[in-house]
Amino acid sequence: MQKTYETDRLILKVLDEADAGQVLNYYMRNRGFLEEWEPTKDEEYYKKETHEIQLMNDLENILKENMLRLWIYKKEDENKVIGTLAFSNIVRGAFWSCFLGYKLDGAEINKGYMTEALSKGVHIMFSEFKLHRIEANIMPKNKRSLRVVEKLGFYNEGLAYKYLKINGRWEDHIHMVLLNDKV
Repeated sequence: MQKTYETDRLILKVLDEADAGQVLNYYMRNRGFLEEWEPTKDEEYYKKETHEIQLMNDLENILKENMLRLWIYKKEDENKVIGTLAFSNIVRGAFWSCFLGYKLDGAEINKGYMTEALSKGVHIMFSEFKLHRIEANIMPKNKRSLRVVEKLGFYNEGLAYKYLKINGRWEDHIHMVLLNDKV
């Protein structure tokens, strides 16, 4: 499966294990930059085989419509991943919701790429997946990330204390939510 979406400046792709080298390259380039915002990674994480397995698992969950992970490329360079966004833990029934996570190459921040990519992603989740709610949990100190979701209309539903273990510490997160009024 190779599903692709476009925005003005970006291409958003579902990848498979054949793309593990590009994904590993992204993580190697951004290892130090992402460290502050993610769970601690061991050396195994920085091996191509690890990303082959992860991409296969992602694809399996995408096919089951349990998640949607899109990898971000600039249109002028379709061989270099600059980020990713993932809508995970898709729940149907009475909830019709998912969690949103995203990350961007440290060299590409403050250029509007993540806002552009997430705008398209939100549209996909609300129009194609017909979800009612998207939830993003963001550390209070991550002001850039908070600005991105606020620009897209997410609102603050409260603070989750010691919500996720990030870089070896339990961190509080602001619970940001966007609702689809058309469902």
